[in-house]
Amino acid sequence: MKQKAFLQISVIIPTFNRAWTLARAIDSVLAQTYAPREIIVVDDGSTDDTPALLAAYGKKIRVLSQPGKGVSGARNLGIRNSCGEFIALLDSDDQWEPEKLACQAAFFFAHPGAMICQTEEIWIRNGIRVNPRKKHQKPSGMIFEPSLHLCLVSPSAVMMKKTLFDIKGMFNEKFLVCEDYDFWLRVSTDTPIHLIDRPLTIKYGGHDDQLSRTHSQDRYRIAAILDLVRSGTLTRNQKTAAVSVLREKCKIYGNGCVKRGKTAEAGIYLQLYTQLLKGDFQ
Repeated sequence: MKQKAFLQISVIIPTFNRAWTLARAIDSVLAQTYAPREIIVVDDGSTDDTPALLAAYGKKIRVLSQPGKGVSGARNLGIRNSCGEFIALLDSDDQWEPEKLACQAAFFFAHPGAMICQTEEIWIRNGIRVNPRKKHQKPSGMIFEPSLHLCLVSPSAVMMKKTLFDIKGMFNEKFLVCEDYDFWLRVSTDTPIHLIDRPLTIKYGGHDDQLSRTHSQDRYRIAAILDLVRSGTLTRNQKTAAVSVLREKCKIYGNGCVKRGKTAEAGIYLQLYTQLLKGDFQ
């Protein structure tokens, strides 16, 4: 089969009130040695200087706007309006090294049957480079079971075929956080997520407007696992692993609710934990 000369890549950047960091993200895409077909920035109802900043880029980017539907809705809008056969996501507080897209394009040329890959990352927390702990080390291939415990795929690090969304659905717009955890779990049940062992994505954290700092992640991870277990799509081994992690997370979250005085919410999750412990969960 004749190799394609160029991959058509659409870059999707969702943003909300991040004029302070958005230019860094966009500029890192414009600096890529492998130019994407398009850069789509989805403004999720920003009230800061974001509109003026985006206007200054002119025709270098496409701008879509929506009235505060959240990061999942912003990503989904960008994906649905994209023209490329490949999708590369970038959060507005992260950036790429110049060779990021070139490296991933080379991977897909070499592995035409692959659906998705991600790169390694450089982590910056409050302006200081930090090393990920052992539990955060990214596996490659069939990663469903290790991904149950915590999210091992970064939106800013991935590139995937657009058809993957036709197969697995879009990001869940009901999730305020952990929408990526939910999506990667759905993908990894039967699709290898390949790792390119080069740190080509720079991921920033520690700032006050990170969604993970304002919402309980375990609550949404529990919901994601519950949806999968009830979907009937898991193998026996996958379901066993999922129920085990679900039981653990329900206990931890339920007890946390007790400590915070959220008695009603605690009752829901501890009851679910008891059902899972007895094996009578449906």
